[in-house]
Parts: sequence; structure tokens; C-alpha cells
Amino acid sequence: MLIPDFDLNAAVRDMYSNPEALRVRMDIHAKYTTPPTDLATWALHTVQWRGDERVLDVGCGPGRWYYPLLKKVPQVDYTGLDRFEIMLSGHPAPDKVLAGDVTQIPFPDHSFDVVMANHMLFFVEDIDAAVAECKRVLRPGGLLLATTNSNQNMPELQVLLKRAVTLLVPPNSLYNTIPASPSDRFSLEVGTRILARHFGAVVRYDLPGALIFNQADPLLNYLETSRSLREPLLGANVAWADVMLMMREQVTRLIEHFGELVVNKLTGLLVATDSGGFIQDYLQHRAKSVPSAASIDSTPTTEVAVVDDTPTKQLERPVQTKRQKRRKKRKGR
Repeated sequence: MLIPDFDLNAAVRDMYSNPEALRVRMDIHAKYTTPPTDLATWALHTVQWRGDERVLDVGCGPGRWYYPLLKKVPQVDYTGLDRFEIMLSGHPAPDKVLAGDVTQIPFPDHSFDVVMANHMLFFVEDIDAAVAECKRVLRPGGLLLATTNSNQNMPELQVLLKRAVTLLVPPNSLYNTIPASPSDRFSLEVGTRILARHFGAVVRYDLPGALIFNQADPLLNYLETSRSLREPLLGANVAWADVMLMMREQVTRLIEHFGELVVNKLTGLLVATDSGGFIQDYLQHRAKSVPSAASIDSTPTTEVAVVDDTPTKQLERPVQTKRQKRRKKRKGR
């Protein structure tokens, strides 16, 4: 939920006014994640591909997913879309990308087999409108792939932030919370519920891992990249520079004590569809097993119990317990 005075669009625009912030975040994940895992490669391998899909990559930025997708689906028909034209400047396929908003996708209905929205839907002010647009341009049986973080992502970082902000809050102040992670608006947990409002089936795949730091600077640089989203949510009397100073002191002491700082990660993939992908086999099986209305005869029928595929009349008799049999035998005497 957004606070009244917080301009999400302005904060996101400031964050991505320069591709450097995204590059820093990607580099830190690539260098410090254990075990080493490429998110794009992992996510693309969770989906069964036909081989000639038409794919729309919304929020594609500099094309982080382009080469992994091309490797997985060599014959893919790729289109990239990003609201910030400057983010497209380094895309490896500049002739396949265009500037545009995910809430107003400039393509007709049923244009794509797959829409990818990776780590970007939480930056959209009207998430439901964005999801509805993604569904509109999907062909029947198409898939929406959306990577994001869990609400439980990086708990150690959140604890350190909470401690820093709490110590900086003036005495007797009612403000004692910390700025939430930006991805909490469309996390694995929240995103599942949002997608379920638009699609018939949603499946979640989790990718746990950890960032391991042996010095404070990389973690502080990572936190600095989200400043435009976190700083406006601080209390009026709490300065960002003071928060970062407190964070540096805490992180440095923890690394000196333990030799490293482990920040646990939980990211993942949500796949949504009405009738394709992971749900297709189930729907086909259900269609075969459930008779159609035309095939149901209105004449009352009698069900017959079957054991080993052979009808038996014994099941039509009431079942007697041993005690009932003994009573019947005594009465016969």
C-alpha cells in the first residue's frame, strides 16, 4: 500500500534515470550470491517451450533476459518493451525493442505466446491494470512469467535497517517502522493472489540463496541503489545519510566479529495461465474424465460397485459384523 504523499512514479523514474543503478544491483548479485545461480537461466528452464514462441519482455531494460532466452529458444520471436527509453540504450537487440508502458501495451489482443514481467511489476502504480494488459495481449493458452522476491527476502538486511531507523527516531516519536522492500507490493506471496484474480491457474517456483559479504561497501552500495524508493518513507526527522552511517557501523562490526555477513535471499518465479503450460495436461485429463452435458442420459441409472473390474452382487447385501452373525446363530437355536 502506498502512503498518500509518496509519488511512486517519480521515485521509479529517479531510480532508473541512469542504468548504473540496475547494473550495480545485477553485478552484486552475480558476484556475491551463493550458490552461483543465473536467475534468468533458472526461470526459463522451469517452462516447457514449443520452440517458436512470440515473446514480449516488458520492463526489459538493457536486455538482461535476451541472451538466456535466445539460448533456450533459438527460434524465439522476441520483442522488448520498457517505459524508460534510456534503459533500452544498451539492449543487445535494439531493432527489437520500443518504449512503452505496461499499462498500455501498444499491441493488439492475442499477439504473444509468452509475456515476461521480471522484477518490475512492483514498480507499477496500478498492478492490476498492468496484469490485465499482459493478459489482453496473450494468446489463448499463453503464459505470463513474472519473477520477484519473497516477503522473506533478505531478512538480515531488514533487521539492520530497523535497528538503524529505531535508534535515529526522536524520543517519544510514534514512528518506529522501516521502509518496506520495494518488491513487497508484488512479492511471491502477494503476486500469487494478484495473478489469481486474472488467471485460472498460478504456480510458484522458489529459488533460495544467500549473499555473502566480507566487506561493508558492496552491501551499502546495493542499498544505495534503492534510495529513491526508501528515503521518502523515512520519518520526517530521519536523514538517509544518518541511516547509511548507522548501517555501515553495524555491518562493519558484524563482519569483524563473524568474518562475513550472510544475507539470505528468497526470490522466485510466478507462472500464470488460463489453459496452457503446467495446467494443460490437467485440463485435458479432466475434459476426458468428465462427461459432457449432451452425453448424460436423463434416465435414472443404478450404480454398480466394481472390484477388479468385475461386477459383484455381494456388495448389494448389507455387511454383517461377526457379533451380528453370532446373535443370529443363537436366535436360530
